[in-house]
Amino acid sequence: MNIFKDVDVRPLLLVPVLALLAWPLVGSGSTWLTLTVAGLAMGTIIFIMASGLTLVFGLMDVLNFGHGLFIALGAFVATTMLGSMGDWTGSASWLMNLAAVLPAMLVAMAVAGAVGLAFERFIVRPVYGQHLKQILITMGGMIIGEELIKVVWGPLQIALPLPEAMRGSVLWGEAAIEKYRLLAVVVGLAIFAGQMWVLGRTKIGLLIRAGVQDREMVESLGYRIRRLFVGVFVAGSALAGLGGVMWGLYQQNVTPQIGAQVNVLIFIVIIIGGLGSTGGALIGALLVGLMANYTGFLAPKLALFSNIALMAAVLLWRPQGVYPVVNR
Repeated sequence: MNIFKDVDVRPLLLVPVLALLAWPLVGSGSTWLTLTVAGLAMGTIIFIMASGLTLVFGLMDVLNFGHGLFIALGAFVATTMLGSMGDWTGSASWLMNLAAVLPAMLVAMAVAGAVGLAFERFIVRPVYGQHLKQILITMGGMIIGEELIKVVWGPLQIALPLPEAMRGSVLWGEAAIEKYRLLAVVVGLAIFAGQMWVLGRTKIGLLIRAGVQDREMVESLGYRIRRLFVGVFVAGSALAGLGGVMWGLYQQNVTPQIGAQVNVLIFIVIIIGGLGSTGGALIGALLVGLMANYTGFLAPKLALFSNIALMAAVLLWRPQGVYPVVNR
């Protein structure tokens, strides 16, 4: 639950340093700018998905390997919602497009949050404090959830095209930057700012941070930490649903396995950032997004390995992540 107070600033330099190191390797300034914006967009979307999981781990000590289920649910709910609003998404008006996308995001978050509430009650609650069982049972829950998604939406890939006004690129000098990726960066940073405000400036945030450090003391003051736990789990699930919508639009298609496919990236992000750290999760996500785009351009065969290597390098420097806030 890092709120960037009295913290080491060196991890904050990792993102610009990585970008600057890649510049001479890429060669072309316009290509470098395009790759950088794409990496930042990818990173902020991954952050939205990962931030919920790092909150859950930080407060509840729960390793939820079923987090990808909420991502997939959000993506498929958005597919249904946007598919029914073709007149709005097909308009060249930004207002019409946003009037379609925003309700789809809200409904996706509500559905993912509701499923997250049931997931916590029936799957996670019986295995609190038992990490091995948590891994096994939450992974099983995700597999069952994927099968139910196939029952409702089918097993095949479904197209999720971008709304008309969000397609195409804007030119900045010779660099072509996709509109949706710019929008993704703005949304991701807004989510981050909102989380930091809640964690750092509200009573709920104070209780969450206090619960991370000393649960027994919070309970002794008369606060029902269990309800706070459930609320954090639901909020994390809803954020995953929002991330699923944005990831589906980023890829412009969805499959029942869409959540499982990004689970590995999400865990890499929270390990790099420090288990339980929101600020660290943002840094980790941006590093992962940039690394994936740079290596995909420079050495495609190494792209799948690059983020593992990045995680290993960070852990050699800081074994608990860039901003560890809990010891597990």
